[in-house]
Amino acid sequence: MTAITIDGEPISWTTLREPLAAPITITLAPGLHQRLAASRAVVDKYLGGEALVYAINTGFGIFARQRIAPAQVEELQRNLIESHAAGVGDPLSDPVVRLMMLLKLQNLALGYSGVRPTLVETVAAWLSADALPVIPAQGSVGASGDLAPLAHMTRTMMGAGETRYRGTVVGGKALAQQLQLPLLTLGAKEGLAMINGTQAMVAVGAAVVEMAENCLAHATVAGAMTIEGLFGSIVPFDARLHAVRPHPGAIAVAEGMRRMLAKSQIVASHRHCARVQDPYALRCLPSVHGAVLDALQGTRDILLREANSATDNPLIFLEGGAILSGGNFHGAPVALAMDHLAIALATLASISERRIEQLINPKAGELPVLGLTPNPGLHSGFMVAHTTAASLVSECKTLAHPASVDTIPTWGGQEDHVSMGMWAARKALRIVEQVQQVIAIELLAAAQAIDLHPQRLRAGIGVEAAYQALRRNIPAMERDRYLAHDLAAINALVHGRTVRSAVEATIGPIFT
Repeated sequence: MTAITIDGEPISWTTLREPLAAPITITLAPGLHQRLAASRAVVDKYLGGEALVYAINTGFGIFARQRIAPAQVEELQRNLIESHAAGVGDPLSDPVVRLMMLLKLQNLALGYSGVRPTLVETVAAWLSADALPVIPAQGSVGASGDLAPLAHMTRTMMGAGETRYRGTVVGGKALAQQLQLPLLTLGAKEGLAMINGTQAMVAVGAAVVEMAENCLAHATVAGAMTIEGLFGSIVPFDARLHAVRPHPGAIAVAEGMRRMLAKSQIVASHRHCARVQDPYALRCLPSVHGAVLDALQGTRDILLREANSATDNPLIFLEGGAILSGGNFHGAPVALAMDHLAIALATLASISERRIEQLINPKAGELPVLGLTPNPGLHSGFMVAHTTAASLVSECKTLAHPASVDTIPTWGGQEDHVSMGMWAARKALRIVEQVQQVIAIELLAAAQAIDLHPQRLRAGIGVEAAYQALRRNIPAMERDRYLAHDLAAINALVHGRTVRSAVEATIGPIFT
């Protein structure tokens, strides 16, 4: 397992990716205890004071003016977790939960939440054991952060919830006894520190970004293969065109296309053909894929910034011993970023579907085979595979309606504007899963188009690598067969980065 050190300093995207890939172990840096203890001392100072200090000696939200006696503080924290663990729906995946726990550790380690070192040590112990709370996915409006998901996470580590351990669901208390894990006990402010924040939406969002990056790379490979399959022009990828409209994403995509199509015998065979222009789905590929790449990189930057931010409330500042109440928990930055990425991903699926349509029903006559089958009529070939892609794209378009434009006031109007950030991230995850399948269909169809060329000329070096990797796993279609099996197989190849890895072994990273 990868070891990650938490020291209160910013983490990188590389570190953030680790729990999405596999279990991790946590080491707390030696100086972290001192940082946390200093912050906690400020909380203890105000706990016994006369002044009302939100969340330290008061209730929460609309109950902020209700004083809580010192003897009732622990009961208040327990009640907070019990009442807020009101999520519903299917549980979040293990990788997402793992990342949620890492993000919460990072958030607390910044030293602005006023929690005791023992609380951080307990969360680190559970994460290192890969004892993952079962967390319902639905219930957060992203206002005071992801209250319900984080409450379920916290409740389990208190011994009251359920845990998924090595694929089996076990009661949190029973697993703690089995693995000799400490249980969370919550002092003043610590319950709120555990559930305030955007860690759930950021964790889901990061999972989306990782899948989206892989989808975009495979979509660009699929686009290059479609260019070869349809005898398309490589002129639209000329560096001079993109230098005078210098969007970084478009420049990177066009450069990747040139490297994948280099040394293509297919391109050379029709260099002087009569076709003047390709359809937009081919010709405008750098503009569209490049815009998706720019959106993806922008979303990743926002999520990483959020991962390294203090999103609790109130926040403790050691200089002057100030306790400031604000709105850092509001999920608007994440919600807007995830909505942008969702729209970009729906666009990526849409242009891929248009290329699939070009493959099964070519207009220019270079590949006059309807349905990508050698015997149309008797065989349907890829006609319904295209229909499946169209169905998925339509769902993506509906899901791409932004979540962040909606708000439903909660908590008696105290939370009068909410972000819907968790829903923005969750539906982006649903979109990217479907985009992956659409791109997989294009890869399969484009490989079939190359197989149907009158002469089997060699494709560009990157495209040829992709074609060979695909064909090692899925044979060409000579007659109709059970296509759902092929669609599942190619989807698995895309998800596992098989085709992309073959290309990058030949030409280097697709986007540089």
